[in-house]
Amino acid sequence: MKTALQTRLIAILLAVATVAACILAGFNFSAESGFQLPTDGATWIETQAGDIPALEARQVPTDSPAARAGIHEGDVLVTVNNHPTTTIGAFEEAINRTGVWSNATYTILRSTPQGIAQIEPSLTLVPQDRDLNKGLRLIALVYLTIGLYVLFRRWTAPKSTHFYIFCLVSFVLYAFKYTGRLDTFDWVIYWGNIAASAFQPALFLHFAVTFTGSSREESLPPWRRYLAYALIYLPGILLIALRSAAILFWQASERLNHRLNQVEYGYLALYYVIAGVIFWVQYRRTEVPLERQQLKWLTRGTVLAVIPFTLFYVIPFLAGWPISTFSKAAALSLVFVPLTFSWAIVRYRLMDVDLIFKRGVTYTLATAALVGVYFGIIAIAGVYAGQQLPHLRTWGIVIAVIITGLAFDPLKRAIQGRVDRIFDAKRFDYRETLIDFGRSLNAQTDLRTLVDSIVERLPQTLLLTRLAVFLSDDAGNFNIAGSHRLTPPHPGASPDSRPLDLRFLDFDADHAADHLFFENPQQVLRLPETQRRTASILDLNYYLPCRVAKRHGGGGRTIAVIGLGRTGKGDFLSSEDMELLSSLAGYIAIAIQNATLYASLEEKIADFERLKEFNENIVESINIGVFAVDLNDCIESWNAQMEAMYSTPRAAVLRRSIAEVFPADFVQEFHRACNEHGTHTLYKFRLQVPGDSTAGSSEIAARTANIAIAPLLTRDFVTVGRIVLVDDITSRIQLESQLAQSEKLSSIGLLAAGVAHEVNTPLAVISSYTQMLGKQAQGDARLNAVLEKITQQTFRASEIVNGLLNFSRTGATEFSSLDLNAILRDTLTLLEHQFKTAAITVRTSYAANLPLIYGNQGKLQQVLLNLFLNAKESMHDSVDRNLIIATTSADGAVFVDVTDNGAGMDSDVVKRIYDPFFTTKSNPREGERRGTGLGLAVTYGIIQEHAGKIHVDSALGRGTTFRLEFPAAALRQPSEPSIKVEKAVHA
Repeated sequence: MKTALQTRLIAILLAVATVAACILAGFNFSAESGFQLPTDGATWIETQAGDIPALEARQVPTDSPAARAGIHEGDVLVTVNNHPTTTIGAFEEAINRTGVWSNATYTILRSTPQGIAQIEPSLTLVPQDRDLNKGLRLIALVYLTIGLYVLFRRWTAPKSTHFYIFCLVSFVLYAFKYTGRLDTFDWVIYWGNIAASAFQPALFLHFAVTFTGSSREESLPPWRRYLAYALIYLPGILLIALRSAAILFWQASERLNHRLNQVEYGYLALYYVIAGVIFWVQYRRTEVPLERQQLKWLTRGTVLAVIPFTLFYVIPFLAGWPISTFSKAAALSLVFVPLTFSWAIVRYRLMDVDLIFKRGVTYTLATAALVGVYFGIIAIAGVYAGQQLPHLRTWGIVIAVIITGLAFDPLKRAIQGRVDRIFDAKRFDYRETLIDFGRSLNAQTDLRTLVDSIVERLPQTLLLTRLAVFLSDDAGNFNIAGSHRLTPPHPGASPDSRPLDLRFLDFDADHAADHLFFENPQQVLRLPETQRRTASILDLNYYLPCRVAKRHGGGGRTIAVIGLGRTGKGDFLSSEDMELLSSLAGYIAIAIQNATLYASLEEKIADFERLKEFNENIVESINIGVFAVDLNDCIESWNAQMEAMYSTPRAAVLRRSIAEVFPADFVQEFHRACNEHGTHTLYKFRLQVPGDSTAGSSEIAARTANIAIAPLLTRDFVTVGRIVLVDDITSRIQLESQLAQSEKLSSIGLLAAGVAHEVNTPLAVISSYTQMLGKQAQGDARLNAVLEKITQQTFRASEIVNGLLNFSRTGATEFSSLDLNAILRDTLTLLEHQFKTAAITVRTSYAANLPLIYGNQGKLQQVLLNLFLNAKESMHDSVDRNLIIATTSADGAVFVDVTDNGAGMDSDVVKRIYDPFFTTKSNPREGERRGTGLGLAVTYGIIQEHAGKIHVDSALGRGTTFRLEFPAAALRQPSEPSIKVEKAVHA
């Protein structure tokens, strides 16, 4: 443990050393800027020209002054401006006397096939290229800045002092550059650089050895520990000794200097590589998550710095290859070492090493690129504009500065994207996927599916070991809705069955943090006991709120919390990860809110649909037609009863005006009702309806209906349309007509019952006396003829009376199974002679396998005889007389159609044909019988006895069709073989 005195002493020494280094570096930079060494661009090394010491051109770069003067590699330099150049020192003195931008004349010996040739080229000396020194000074500033930042931020952190000394020595190494004046100050700079180049790699390796080995160091004896440290620094001390011996005891030559430089660069690269291997081995061995994260980035920084520097600068330099501009730029990769090492000391809890490292790389590369662009523009302005347009040289510099400033931000962003892909391509792709996932969350409307997708995607993207999603209920309490690798998977209570206390997730409280971080969830001492136990059970390090705006008032509210653990390698999340998750939390909050609202909306929609369906079922189940009309007289609804009654499907009338659907008389009544208040009713309105479109009929039919027209009101009693109720009473009217007909028959029956008994007695007396008179007056032909007529008329009157009695008599009729086809054939046989005499063609169409009916054969023959005789008499004036008789069956009924092409009947006659004593044959023609008006009335009664129906279709000049309908025998199965059907009694 350091004492307070030791700490203060170290602080003073470091402060003095830092200030001195900065002052010396500043003076050194100023001296270098004000002093330029001339050069011809070639690399010369000592050699022998016969017995005379000289210099040999080892490297002659293209476009250098030496190359432009025609000097080749292998040429031997003897003199410069007639001054001998036996050593590299003599050569430098000669060109320094000549000066920059001055002409120097060389004496060159060149080997040719013809022998040794002597040439004397003249060339212009140029300033030495010190651009690499600028880049190295930039690295020096980075080292010093990061070292000071680490030192002031975490002075007491382990290895912070060691790291700062390493940064300070690195600053001296890259900032101290001797100018060539070789005065006292220049010698101080020179030896400072030599010492830094000797100790900086040793400090780096020492740091690598001791970074995570504190416990191992303490287990070693002090002498072994110090011996190991001494061995690390021994090569650096030997390098300083070699440099001193070379200057003090050995003959200074370029060859010796080059060899020493090669040893120094080899030593530097070797120590860096060894340190990188040590970091990698420690990273693989350590089990501490924080140390693994630190060592991961120390290894990456070392490798990223050493590999380019070693491959592209050190190896070519050791091999004696020419050092290109690219090789010089590779030395800038050394800046990654301080960037990554700073994290290892500061130990940000959010693992900001990722961000620091990548941003450092980004800004370094962006700055280097812009420096290149800047100097490129300066060079162009100087070479071309300066020669062609001298007055534009200053403007060229201004333009270069403007372009550099404008290009920095887009260039930085482009490099940032590339750096992300280079250093963490897989994670970068995952994050892009996560961003797309966040944007697509709003497309998910099911809350359960949404939570499952969050639980699935986040651990995959961020490589997390544990994750949980907490949702807020109506009371503001949080419950686990989904989790990844929690124990149990969805814990609602602790292992001891006590509920989890999640009150620490109150992010809506005043001064609440934007997220919670527990470095060690097992020991969160700032929480109460129950909440501490919950944090320990969940074992999550981060709790991130998902907030949405409040519905009323300002601010936001937390509707969900995402809990996250460490990565699979035990690392914490970086600040960049947290920024990404914070943005994603907003998407998740909106998506959860949308899913919750959507679920509520779906529930309300389901309730609405159920209510709507219930109301529609009521409307559809009503046995009356219902349709609604809006204020523009367009039909908005049309129930099934309207479809059936009006023979028009719903789709054909919706959104159409009532004027397009209904006849004009109804539209007129509708508009009149709309102008009146309250409900308006049209009683027994005759509504013209189109024929059945499904049957292909286009005829117009009439229906009788009671129509109610009422205003359609909202809850606020605002009229939004009209509702129309159409009660089809056509069948009821027909039943009423049939009832009236039955009442007429009942009345006639009562009359006939009284008249028949009174008339039969005098008729019987008249008939008896007439017959007696006939016997007494058998010889009187005239009297017999009169008596015969009286007898005939008496019988006729008797028949009428008997018909009336039969019509009204209560009696029993036997019913049995009958074949209508057979009855028709028998009846036609009775009338066959009369049809032939009347030239009537009878056409029959009997259905095969016609079902049997229950009935009385005699009465059915009476019905058929009445219909056939009426048909015969109606065709008296027809030229082509046809009687068509057909039988059919359908839906458990048997039908008989009797069709003639006679005169037909008008609608008024059709309404009265079943009335007793109504006849159209009151004035019969010759050969016709006078009608009694009881034939169809009796027929109607017989059909009703048989539970049947009779229909007539007739028009003047078109003929008449009677249709008889009887239920099949299967539908009228009697309880006995024959039944007695009691006729209505009228007495």
